[in-house]
Parts: sequence; structure tokens; C-alpha cells
Amino acid sequence: MKKKMLSLALTMVFLAGIAGIGMAAGDVACEVKGVEGKTVTLECDDADKLQAGDAVKVKAEKKKKAIEGC
Repeated sequence: MKKKMLSLALTMVFLAGIAGIGMAAGDVACEVKGVEGKTVTLECDDADKLQAGDAVKVKAEKKKKAIEGC
């Protein structure tokens, strides 16, 4: 019984640590300042979270379409 509780506690600590790392590397709000060919220049609020060579995903903001009524 003690081994099961210990393994459960260690698993929970491990999962909490992984979740904390994932949340720390969360979203960074950026604004595009320039585009030249394949090079994009960004200005970010929390740029200290990023380092040169980091892989990032960029999503364009979705514009809401107006729904016309009758």
C-alpha cells in the first residue's frame, strides 16, 4: 500500500513539474514590424522568454465576419 501511495505521489509531482514548464513557455504577444522575403521581424511584449534559434508557431488573428440578417 505504501509503495502505491509513494508512486502516485511521485507521478503527481512529475506531472505538475511538466505542466509548469509548459505554462512558463506559453504565449508571447508579438506584432509584425517588417517582412523581407522569408524573414519576418517581430516586436514582442515578453521577448525575454525567447532566445535566438527557438522554434515558434505563428498564427494570424482571425477576423470575424459580419453575419447579415434578413
